[in-house]
Amino acid sequence: MSLQRMQANTLLKIYGRLFEELHLSGIWKDGKQISDAIPLHSPKVILEEYKKEKDAPNFDLNSFFNNHFRLQKPQDSTFQSDLTKSAEQHIYSLWEVLERTADTDIEGSSLVPLPHAYVVPGGRFNEIYYWDSYFTMLGLTIHNRVELVESMVDNFAWLIEKYGFIPNGNRTYFLGRSQPPFFAQMVEHLSSINGLSVLTKYKSAMIMEYEFWMDESEYAGHKVELEDGFLNKYFDQNPAPREEMYADDSHLVAKSDRESKDLFKHIRAACESGWDFSSRWLEDQNDLGSIRCGDILPVDLNCLLYSLEVLLAKTVALEGKNELMEFYSDRAESRRQLIQKYFWNESSGHFVDYDYVKQEQVEQLHAATVLPLYFNLATNAQAQKVSQNIKEQLLRPGGVVTTTINSGQQWDAPNGWAPLQWLTVIGLDNYGHKTLSKEIAERWIGLNERVYKSTGKFVEKYNVEDMTLDAGGGEYPVQDGFGWSNGVYLALKNYIDSND
Repeated sequence: MSLQRMQANTLLKIYGRLFEELHLSGIWKDGKQISDAIPLHSPKVILEEYKKEKDAPNFDLNSFFNNHFRLQKPQDSTFQSDLTKSAEQHIYSLWEVLERTADTDIEGSSLVPLPHAYVVPGGRFNEIYYWDSYFTMLGLTIHNRVELVESMVDNFAWLIEKYGFIPNGNRTYFLGRSQPPFFAQMVEHLSSINGLSVLTKYKSAMIMEYEFWMDESEYAGHKVELEDGFLNKYFDQNPAPREEMYADDSHLVAKSDRESKDLFKHIRAACESGWDFSSRWLEDQNDLGSIRCGDILPVDLNCLLYSLEVLLAKTVALEGKNELMEFYSDRAESRRQLIQKYFWNESSGHFVDYDYVKQEQVEQLHAATVLPLYFNLATNAQAQKVSQNIKEQLLRPGGVVTTTINSGQQWDAPNGWAPLQWLTVIGLDNYGHKTLSKEIAERWIGLNERVYKSTGKFVEKYNVEDMTLDAGGGEYPVQDGFGWSNGVYLALKNYIDSND
């Protein structure tokens, strides 16, 4: 399926000037609210009314919006925490608040309706998110919600079948990009519960996802040819302001001296990375306008694609397809060697990213250094050095900090994020560094419980440096709910119990 078709029904194309005026008006602080609003009439009726009314001297944009759209309030906004419940009991009661049943199609809405039930992160995020969902699934499994895990995996397979890939989330404004490819991890997780037949069931979906990341067509941009093979980067095919943050991107480009399409390309690539935003992607760590994510081959993305190649080799081998097994095995081995060559920095003792435009490593330390350990791609000596760096530079009172740089971006210090805690704990455990992995898990669990006891909430991200302060930074306030924090908390509690 041509990626060109993905942009057919974006909100900007549907509502045109009305969409731009709403976002640039300054009436709403969060542009996502506007883009997620539910139209009360068909777009045709709304646009006809707008055309008739917009030039009237007493035209009120806010009133017009309220007459024709309904803001989507978070379903968890009325949820009252019961602090007599333990943190685990609280999460158990939250699943039904965060769960969504199969969607109904609404003309003119940004929601891509999914055929099966799913779990949203919470807060302003009223749609499924790709990589969030894997970590959410870890908690659902512990609470014996395996049928819901299956429904979510089925939704992702459905999205792959419909669009050729898994979008960032089920919104039309996400149809130009994906997110860190955790689908193989989801399938492998489900197969550990329901057996190897799961691999065969989702084989075609995994192959299609792999082809998306390897695509070399006119509308693709994830695959980078190097002198000795290829690696991958993040990419969004639509170099324009993000529809969910239209005003922010428009204002950013107005302040920048960069060519607009170039800036938007890198902003959107960083959104596909899930690390939106971080000094990891910036030329100047204090200037978002210096973003260059599309120039960088990220270590974590390539480890994830390695794991997809390995699982595909295993899956086709189950069907006796030895030639295809060798193809994926060769791809995995080639990538393994390139990960060692391009991402390991011996002098600093950790895995880094690689700027393929400058042809040099980006030597900044960040928590993604642990991905080669998580996927058993490091040597024992490398794992020892990574472990030391984590202990000396990234370990904080509340867990592992994302980077050592406090830039004001949310994927930087002082913030810690649930998925990175899980990946770090399991990565270190894989190489026998159990004392450190257990300490990280306990610190993170302790921080989660402290915040829950004081606020009644599990939140999207946490301040791991000063546990008396909330996390901050980014384009919106800290969100509560929160899918992946819930899942990782339960998974780490289970990890601790299993290792006592």
